[in-house]
Amino acid sequence: MEDLRTRIARTIRREREAAALSVSELARRAGVSKATVSQLESGQVGPSVETLWALGVALGVPFADLVDQQPNAPTLIRAEDRARVPSSAAAYSATLLSATPPGARRDIYLIQAEPGDARRSDPHHPGTIEHVILSAGQALVGPADAPVLLNPGDYLTYPGDEPHVFDATTPGTSAVLISELR
Repeated sequence: MEDLRTRIARTIRREREAAALSVSELARRAGVSKATVSQLESGQVGPSVETLWALGVALGVPFADLVDQQPNAPTLIRAEDRARVPSSAAAYSATLLSATPPGARRDIYLIQAEPGDARRSDPHHPGTIEHVILSAGQALVGPADAPVLLNPGDYLTYPGDEPHVFDATTPGTSAVLISELR
């Protein structure tokens, strides 16, 4: 199986070339350095969640397209083998479990977070709705101006096209996040 860094490198280059963008132009549009884009495309570094979101928006593709394996057969992801994409701003990582297949519009992530800096997200594509099911720990989740305290088993849905937050309040917090585009 291809490792996450290699998959991201291949996909960023493919999407950039399909959009007929130079490395410099993609970097400018995403608000990251040209060196960062070059290092990501060569597989020299692994990206943060924030960098991948910015590149996805600049390329006009969902975050999931940058990290998904596009499997052709049943896929099993063992807990110990998950490819995590860390946040650069918080003790938070996202693991894409299932990307939206052509014609469908949903992505499924496993979120793991620790107390400390909250994961604050800028608005995603217009029409995005997020669904969160907290599986362990406790977290403040939802709209940035009115997050809701979730406990294990709680479900929350909220607009993903507005600023939102995931703030773990206890160690070992995890959740399933489903992002859907309507």
